[in-house]
Amino acid sequence: MTLHLHGLGHYHPPNEITNRFLKDLDIGTDDEWIMDRVGIRSRRTVLPLDYIRTTLNRDTRAAMEAAEVSNAEAGRRAAEMAIERSGFSKSDIGMVIAGGCAPDTVSPAESCNIANALGLEVPAFDVNSACTSLIAAMNLLSWMNPDKTPECVLIVAAERLTTCVDYSDRAAAVLWGDGAAAAVVSHRIPGRAVIEGTSLESNPASCGKVVVPRTGHFDQEGRTVQTFAIKKTVRILKALAHQYRTDERPFHFVGHQANRIMLDSVCRLARISSERHHSNVEDFGNTAAAGSPSVISGRWDQWRDDEDIAVVGVGSGLTWGGFMIRFGMTQG
Repeated sequence: MTLHLHGLGHYHPPNEITNRFLKDLDIGTDDEWIMDRVGIRSRRTVLPLDYIRTTLNRDTRAAMEAAEVSNAEAGRRAAEMAIERSGFSKSDIGMVIAGGCAPDTVSPAESCNIANALGLEVPAFDVNSACTSLIAAMNLLSWMNPDKTPECVLIVAAERLTTCVDYSDRAAAVLWGDGAAAAVVSHRIPGRAVIEGTSLESNPASCGKVVVPRTGHFDQEGRTVQTFAIKKTVRILKALAHQYRTDERPFHFVGHQANRIMLDSVCRLARISSERHHSNVEDFGNTAAAGSPSVISGRWDQWRDDEDIAVVGVGSGLTWGGFMIRFGMTQG
């Protein structure tokens, strides 16, 4: 079922974790080491830099209190940008779906926290699929009966994973940044673009490969997960290109913003040129479920009506999926 995309929004907090900052933590890393392994120059965090510097975030429960921006507030800011761009008003939103890797509360659902921050009284529920949460929400909406869903739906991915990072662990410290992204979509009202070809798959037998405990630090089997991410991303990207790529419409790729080295490997294997590949991981780090939509949102005014974007995500679960954004089209 075709979904119409009306607006995207994004938010990144102002506090910046540079490679120099990480070097000064004396955890055995520097700019050369980081750029060689993950290609990330900077990240944003909701935590005060002095808090990270003095505590290395040893206690994640304390980090929740120290954070200067909540997931709900980050989600609100991204959502308001998406709603403004869509041309709708807040009163037009009939449902809120949220998801991510580390919600501020297990109960209530993060979607309710975000809806409350927006002043909305509408059905709200979470679709938590870690870094593929926004893709999972799109996929779920594609299964729904258009006659039984509200005309306008808000999807939000708000992430503050730096509160879950052990900053004495250089492998984790160099990766993560905080941010939020939001999308306004509709089954029935034509918009600036359509979303087609949604997919979502999982391998639950590998659920222990990437873990964010409720009160602990992020942990993953890095090399195993990166190999998995490259393989699955290339597979989905090639499938979307086979189905949708034409000579008449420029075909772009936006992948999961895990790290630049992984994305470069995908582009090399899938033969995606540098001018058709877009990312922001170099400047904002891995912002999990907010990553790929924030890339597209950051270029919102630059996309032309004849352009297509293959969006692919991978994440904990292990889970992978994708969809196409086709600008200037009103139906599948």
